[in-house]
Amino acid sequence: MAEQTKLKKNSQFREIMHRLSKNKAAMVGLILILVEILLAILAKWIVPYDWNAIDIPNAHLFPSLKHLMGTDDLGRDIFSRIIYGSRYSLSIGIFATVITTLVGTFIGAIVGYYGGTLDNIVMRILDIIQAMPPILLNICIATALGSGFQNTLIALAIGGIPGAVRLVRGSVMGIRRMEYLESADSINCGKMRTIFVHVLPNAISPSIVSATMNVANLILTAASLSFIGLGVQAPTPEWGAMLSASRNFIRNYPYMVLFPGLAIAITVLALNMLGDGLRDALDPKLKD
Repeated sequence: MAEQTKLKKNSQFREIMHRLSKNKAAMVGLILILVEILLAILAKWIVPYDWNAIDIPNAHLFPSLKHLMGTDDLGRDIFSRIIYGSRYSLSIGIFATVITTLVGTFIGAIVGYYGGTLDNIVMRILDIIQAMPPILLNICIATALGSGFQNTLIALAIGGIPGAVRLVRGSVMGIRRMEYLESADSINCGKMRTIFVHVLPNAISPSIVSATMNVANLILTAASLSFIGLGVQAPTPEWGAMLSASRNFIRNYPYMVLFPGLAIAITVLALNMLGDGLRDALDPKLKD
């Protein structure tokens, strides 16, 4: 029985990957993200200059073969800072999404399965939290915690939990009355086992797609917080912080703003393309 279940899961995974591989836009997005992750991991060994090395005599150099993306107001190589900064921007988006998804999935599965008073209490609390615009909520949390990499990550993770709870809750409520769950109850299967073994695997697909999109949104939000001084701060080469430090030079040295902006835009576009492809691959209604 266990062998049959394993084979079934492997077959489903292969089918999903086959459908995803046929989506050219999704594959382009996946390749771009994998390349960025690889560059972030190898940044220490592949950057041509020290990302924080100040060289005033070479400040404000326009892009050239020596400095592919030019230098900033302190003579630091922008290309090296963007490559090294991918560690911070991608880490914030990925780890904040992981925390949001795990916590939101756990809470959403519990309240969606049990319903009743527990569901009403939790959802009313989430209604109060979500009454505040998301960016304002993130600003409030970031202000309370203070600036910095870890605090920015925590602020973004907390701000995304209500949406993750609602998504999982809706999926669980749609399948909690299915016949196979009644069969699990008839053989005295524990509630927690039913939720995490039988319910969640069939309700997790929307969360996977949402998580991919959420990474893109959180990278943008992190850049926004850094831009206004509430996120990661200089001299850390986070892309939003680089934009903030360069905004005073946009008229005379536009490349200082252009390249960090392009890094954010390309990453967000790639994640959205991958998310769209995953949504189509995981949607059973779109099977050929």
